[in-house]
Order: sequence, then C-alpha cells, then structure tokens
Amino acid sequence: MAKKKTKFFCNACGYESPKWLGRCPGCGDWNTMVEEVEIVSKGPRGAFQHSSSVTQKATPLIAVETEDAPRIETELNELNRVLGGGIVPGSLVLIGGDPGIGKSTLLLQVSAILSNKGHRVLYISGEESIRQTKLRAERLGVKSEELYIYSETNLEFLNQTIEEVNPKFVIVDSIQTVYHPNVTSAPGSVSQVRECTAEFMRIAKTKNIAIFLVGHVTKEGQIAGPRILEHMVDTVLYFEGERHHTYRILRSQKNRFGSTNEIAIFEMLQNGLKEVLNPSELFLQERSQGAPGSTVVASMEGTRPILVEVQALVTPSSFNYPKRMATGVDQNRISLLMAVLEKRMGMLLQAQDAYIKVAGGVKLDEPAIDLAVLVSIVSSFRDTAAKPMDCYIGEVGLTGEVRRVSRIEQRIQEAAKLGFKRAIVPASNLGGFEYPDTIEVVGVDTVNQALKLSFDKA
Repeated sequence: MAKKKTKFFCNACGYESPKWLGRCPGCGDWNTMVEEVEIVSKGPRGAFQHSSSVTQKATPLIAVETEDAPRIETELNELNRVLGGGIVPGSLVLIGGDPGIGKSTLLLQVSAILSNKGHRVLYISGEESIRQTKLRAERLGVKSEELYIYSETNLEFLNQTIEEVNPKFVIVDSIQTVYHPNVTSAPGSVSQVRECTAEFMRIAKTKNIAIFLVGHVTKEGQIAGPRILEHMVDTVLYFEGERHHTYRILRSQKNRFGSTNEIAIFEMLQNGLKEVLNPSELFLQERSQGAPGSTVVASMEGTRPILVEVQALVTPSSFNYPKRMATGVDQNRISLLMAVLEKRMGMLLQAQDAYIKVAGGVKLDEPAIDLAVLVSIVSSFRDTAAKPMDCYIGEVGLTGEVRRVSRIEQRIQEAAKLGFKRAIVPASNLGGFEYPDTIEVVGVDTVNQALKLSFDKA
C-alpha cells in the first residue's frame, strides 16, 4: 500500500526538507518553502516511463563520432538568431512571459511554418480546448495537414500520443498545467513541474524531438516553479513587453547552442507577430531632438548593434537622501557615474534626484553605455541639450578616463546608417578600421573632453 509523506520544497531552487524552514538552506531565500504531500509506492515509479534496453558504456572522447546535425531554420530570422541559428533537433526550449504577451501566438506561428515545410508538429494545449485552438489558428491564418492539435494534461496520455503521432516538434502550452499521474501534488507545484520536465527531457533526447515548453511567470518576472527547471532545459527564452504596447522583445537567458546576449523584436498585429527588421529606427522614431537629458548610444545586443535613446532627468531633491532610479540600466552604475562627475568634474549632484530611462523597454548591461548615460545626466543637470546628431560610445572609469570597447566598427556603421553625423568614441578605439564618409569619428581620452565636444560650454 502506498504511504503518504509530507515534504517541503523551495520554490526558488527545489530544495527538499522534512520540515518547514523560514530560510532555504539551498539558496538562502526567505519564505519560499511550500508544503506538498507525496505518495511513495514500493513498485516502480511511473509505469509509463520506458527505459532503454541498451545500456550505454563509457567511451573515450576521441572515439565518439559526431554528425553535423543541421539546424532547422524557421522563416522568422529574429527567432533563428536568438536560438543560435535555428532549432536544434532534440533540444528542450523553455519560453516564459507574462500572461497575454504572445507566447502561444508565437509558437503557433512557428508550428505553422515548420508544418508547412513538411515537418510533423504536435501542439499540446493544456489551457485551451481543440476548438479554441482552432479559432486562434484561423485568426492567424494557420492551415497545415502536418500540424496536430491535442488537448490533454495527463503526462501518461501525452507520452502515448507522442508515440502514436511520431512528430518532429512538440509544443507544450503550458508546463504548469501538465501533471504526473504518480505524483499526488497539484499541477504546477514544485514536484509536478520537476517530474514533468524530466520526462519531456527524456523524450527529447531519446527520440531526437525538439520540444518547446511554455512557462508561466511569477509577479517578480521569474518562471514559476523550481529554479532547477531552468537548469534542466537547453534554452531559456523570456518574452517581454507591455500588454498595452505592440512591441515585444524575445530575450535569451540561457542557450547551450548559441549566445545568451541575443534579442529578437516583434510587433503584435491583428494577424499575429511580425518581425522588426530595423530595431534602431524603431527605438529612435519618437525621439525629441534638442531636448536636455537625451543622448543616443550604440549598444551591442549579441551580434547586432542597436541604437537606443538614453534619457535622464536631474532635479533638486526635497529629501535628505536623494533618489536614484533607473529603468533599463543598473542603478548602481548610475550612482557610480554620478560619483565620477562629483569627484572629477566638480558637479554638486549629491542634492539632486536622478531618474534614468532607456527608451523602448530595452535593458542595457554593457559598459559601453557609460559615456551616453553620463552625458545625459550632465545635459539634464545643466538644462542644456547635447548635439542631437551625436552618438556616444565608451566605458567610463573611476578616474574619469574613457576606455575602449569591443566591436566599435559595427557600432559606427549602424550610427552612420541612421544618419548620425558624429560619433564620440574612446581614443584607444581609433585606427585599424574604415568607417563611412558620412560620419565623423572623434576619439576622447577623458570625460572632460567628451563634455567639451557635446556642449557649447564645458
């Protein structure tokens, strides 16, 4: 007879404990332990789990033969780049995002593209019925004989259906609705998510099927369930954006087959998601030229240069401790740059509130944005606009020097393509490359030199 057993699991890292703890010993987070009841059977766990009859043996690395498995490209070049060049057969991909952001729409469009190319796709919906999925497919114009729709949440039935259909791609929407029949906790719990993901990982690796899992997110923006879920999968993608705006950003947080710095930008239309081929033009189309506190930086997102607007608002503070708020950049970086301005430039900013924002909802985390952020702060503090056709690239050190950055040639070419007349870059980056004749490239060694070039008065 099965025996009931109570355990406590950490929502953040999946740590197990026989009793409740206020602080998780595994990750150190507070109030993340949840109680779950498990039934432990003496028989084999999960009768539907098929183990391979052939036991693999340890093999010397030089004796392992590899085949160049070609990636399967979709017609969405933005998605291909984020995945590292296309979909890898046998990979397990997790896509997370807020409700209504467009995760299901994106995957249904990908299903249509793959099925139209002759690949059999199984779309498993645990949140919608077959009729509801059909209505959404008609709205998106999805029609294909190789696209199969299945509405079920029992993992045993899902496994049997995959055996019968024998697809090349499987999409599970969502992993929080699927439940393991031998685990008594509710769907979406730590135990269920971990066991179901492990089963899908086994299916993907043994049958060479690429599986996409849709994951819900918490109010903090993290994928719901244990953090071990992100460690188990091959790729983790986050779909970001505001529901009231039409633009969506697909960001790679983990990728075993490509770069983790790539982003893809889509526009949500009535008939589905459409690629944004020129994101720099998108982020700058509403820019107010000649406004104090506004500069443009050429940032690298993976292999793609993107020009975005950095806005700053510096106002006298009415509190003993001035505010430092940042959206799209690290708040600690703002405090560091303002300290450099106070120490090296003699600007009294300790009684000023500072608000920094990257327009368009993009998050910038590379050092090359330092110079643009610093000039924005000075522009707002002096209430003097920087030259509108200038682009800023460079890392700022604690002694006020401007340090070299990587891929300077690609950044300058992107700025020239959008009509900027001058690029202020680190002097150590000059030489060794050719830049377009339509843009002037000026090298600076210090922050003081950059400010003299940006404003009429230093």
